[in-house]
Amino acid sequence: MSTTTLENTPDSSAELSPPEPTPSLAARLRLRLETLGALAVMTGKVFSRAVRPPYDWGALVYHTESLGVRSLPIALLTSTFAGLVISLQFGFFLARFGVQYTVGRVVILTLFRELAPVLTALTVGARIGSGIAAELGAMAVTEQVDAIRALGADPIRKLVVPRVLACLLVLPTLTVMADVIGLVAGALVVNAQYGISLDMFFQGALDTVFLIDFTSGVLKGAIFGVIIGLVGCFKGLTVEGGTEGVGRATTQSVAITSVTVCLADFFITKITLYL
Repeated sequence: MSTTTLENTPDSSAELSPPEPTPSLAARLRLRLETLGALAVMTGKVFSRAVRPPYDWGALVYHTESLGVRSLPIALLTSTFAGLVISLQFGFFLARFGVQYTVGRVVILTLFRELAPVLTALTVGARIGSGIAAELGAMAVTEQVDAIRALGADPIRKLVVPRVLACLLVLPTLTVMADVIGLVAGALVVNAQYGISLDMFFQGALDTVFLIDFTSGVLKGAIFGVIIGLVGCFKGLTVEGGTEGVGRATTQSVAITSVTVCLADFFITKITLYL
């Protein structure tokens, strides 16, 4: 009978690599600052190249269609339910004070200034930002971006500028559509639930709203579009780690754009309230 000695037994613990040390807080803070600096540099390059010819109109039209038209159903569905919910809520609470006929005034201000641009940016922006990050990330890991540089072309002008400009056009347009659809949905549900006529709803809304209320929401949509486009392109072009890195970049782009949109909304609202 053969025996196995301890010397011949493989040491499984020797094959395990030691865990990687956790980076310190200072190292993580430095990495975040370097990332913000790289994003700022790319933002400057995007705007400088966007205003200088030649202009790739074909790429702009293509990305506007792929990012905007295909996002139309989710934007309209979101705005419809937003209009329904806030109209029901405000109609219910205003009825306690006997002024439910003023629900149109509250709904139009809420939609124009806040809900339409922010909900559109959060829902459509998640789709657009993740799609851009996944597309450019796949190009980066398969060395297509390096091939563009090798051919003497500028990846920023070729890949980033058309997508950012498309987002700049798409988000305000979808915001305006969300304003209209949400207002119509709110008027219908208030008429069915509380018996408020459509004429009274829209008359109260139009008597209350000012041009700044409408333009502030459109301005928010434009700024949110630029944020979504820049973050998605940056995360896509800086992918590391192969296909797993593409997945991480896609997830991070959604999280970053959502937080940044909410943060930007606060400051834009604070500024436009005094205009």
